[in-house]
Amino acid sequence: MNAKQVLEYAKKNNVVMVDLRFTDWPGTWQHCSYPVGMLTEDIFEDGMGFDGSSIRGWQSINESDMLMVPDPSTAFIDPFFKHPTLVLICDILDPITKERYSRDPRYIATKAENYLKQSGIGDTIYFGPEAEFFIFDDARFSTGPDHGFYSVDSIEGSWNSGAEEAGGNLGFKVRAQQGYFPTPPTDKHQDIRTEMVLVMEQLGITVEAQHHEVATAGQAEIDMKFDTLRLMADQLLMYKYVVKNVAQQWGKTATFMPKPVFEGNGSGMHCHQSIWKDGNPLFAGDGYGGFSELGLHYVGGILKHSRALAALTNPTTNSYKRLTPGYEAPVNLALSSRNRSASCRIPMYSQSPKAKRIEVRYPDPSCNPYLAFAAMLMAGIDGIENKIDPGEPLDKNIYSLSPEEAKGIPSMPAHLDEALDELEANHEFLLKGDVFTNDAIESWIEYKREEESNPVRLRPHPHEFELYFDI
Repeated sequence: MNAKQVLEYAKKNNVVMVDLRFTDWPGTWQHCSYPVGMLTEDIFEDGMGFDGSSIRGWQSINESDMLMVPDPSTAFIDPFFKHPTLVLICDILDPITKERYSRDPRYIATKAENYLKQSGIGDTIYFGPEAEFFIFDDARFSTGPDHGFYSVDSIEGSWNSGAEEAGGNLGFKVRAQQGYFPTPPTDKHQDIRTEMVLVMEQLGITVEAQHHEVATAGQAEIDMKFDTLRLMADQLLMYKYVVKNVAQQWGKTATFMPKPVFEGNGSGMHCHQSIWKDGNPLFAGDGYGGFSELGLHYVGGILKHSRALAALTNPTTNSYKRLTPGYEAPVNLALSSRNRSASCRIPMYSQSPKAKRIEVRYPDPSCNPYLAFAAMLMAGIDGIENKIDPGEPLDKNIYSLSPEEAKGIPSMPAHLDEALDELEANHEFLLKGDVFTNDAIESWIEYKREEESNPVRLRPHPHEFELYFDI
């Protein structure tokens, strides 16, 4: 829709409020609502002001004024608000210069798509993320000078097989690491996931499948059909919004935290990617896994820069609780056609040239999708431009390799600080075409160190009491 059509759409749907949303630096939707009378065609040009210094990782207090300018093509009616409310996703501008803001994640995604076209390599990049999440019945946590704890629970949890439950324990718990595809009554969340799918479809998201995932305690996955980079990032934030709010309506809670349960599979977000030009897929060819030379070079760029990409694709301290050997975690940087323990995989479900894509398996859903998708595209383009060889494919089970065989395989960083160091040392490929700016990279690293890594590092861990209290 254009601006005029949005106004007509609002009138047709008896809208009483307009909700303007944008994405903060870490990747969470923020919003402010206005009476529908404030919605005029001018707002799509002039925007609405807000305090940028109150947004995580953004402006300082002495230059706080910013504008959010709605994108009319993003309009939808919120499915959860009591009163009819029109939602518009916004771009962020400086109120003085009217220039786009360098730390607006959506702007970075837009510049990445434009750079692909300017490079002449292709005109379209598709992303298909598979975001996993947990559904819990209870989630409690608190930290302070004198305490620190968390507790999560699920009626499905294997640890509840002997619990006394209201009405009696009816069994059918999900065994540890055996949650992939069980039917009800073991799968307790079929109807919840279906409702999530129906709401997503109501918002225009095409869903391909929904199912229980490997971990006990309500791990789930809903797969969306691929789309272009920025549109898919928009959709992923809508996806997370729907999952959390539907869970809330069912008296449950959902989290995209990568590793909320010890000794179980974490939640990843495998990202399928392919470049097209003039309606033709560029990754299909007669090379390894049915890939073209261009496609293999794209993979080469991803593998070369993965340790720096980790700061954007796996951007939390908790991300590295998932990225440990075992539990199908793709910590080893290698390419394979079918091996799920490799960090980059060529899916072999279909031999159609249109289906040829690379699946990058290490990202997780705690990332800001605009930044993560843009960064992976820039790494892939760097691989194509510099003809980077992805190396010999690894079709063995990586976890069964001898120490000698495994020694030569590079791996993902072990913790967030290591990933941030890698990004600090290796980010020139992100600066091409002014897609990422030095300001954006520096502020990201500073925010992650000061607001996340250091606070976690400085606090005693509950398990340290078990290890050391009686020393």
